[in-house]
Amino acid sequence: MTTQQKIIDTAIRHFNREGYGSTTLFQLAKEIGISRGNLTYHFKDKDALLEAIANEMWTKLQIERHKSRQFPSFENLHNEVQLYYRFQKKYAFIFLDTHVLKHPTIKKKFRELTQQTIADNKAGIAFSIKMGNMRPEPVAGMYHNIAFTTWMLTFYWLSQQIIRGEKTVEDGEKMIWSILIPHFTEKGIQSFKQFFGEDYYNNLGKSFDTDLTELIPF
Repeated sequence: MTTQQKIIDTAIRHFNREGYGSTTLFQLAKEIGISRGNLTYHFKDKDALLEAIANEMWTKLQIERHKSRQFPSFENLHNEVQLYYRFQKKYAFIFLDTHVLKHPTIKKKFRELTQQTIADNKAGIAFSIKMGNMRPEPVAGMYHNIAFTTWMLTFYWLSQQIIRGEKTVEDGEKMIWSILIPHFTEKGIQSFKQFFGEDYYNNLGKSFDTDLTELIPF
């Protein structure tokens, strides 16, 4: 491993643990075991280091997304959701820090990624309608909203876990399917069961309790 790559890898772990804003180059150099001068030889400041990390993440993300986008389908949606979740864990500080998200390089790339992801979600829905797996849009705007909500449930999943408690049991992807499945045709439901299995279909989340005594104080 080159010194430059070692700096990047250590910085990602440190930023995830301590936060980007509270970390100094001196702290990073100490953790890596090099001098601050050696670190700044490779990255002149923390902003340059952040940009290098963002470029690495972007390159890896695009490579993985290309693998799962051979044609629009809900198999690809599954792959993309899981891809997002893996990258959120590896580069958590980028997804969680609003100041980092406002960095010009990251802001521009995430804006492009967001637009492409929502477009891919729409393509997946359109493909499913053409294949007879989803019904036509029942109300104008509904499928656009679902494509947008699917992106939000993917991109902000780590944020909500931290807000609500990191050991939440809910499965983000299952929530997405819970929104989509009511619009599936019978053919679509059978195709879904073939891909994910009957048990997965029957266990999308906790059963809803209609007992009002626990929901409304009288």
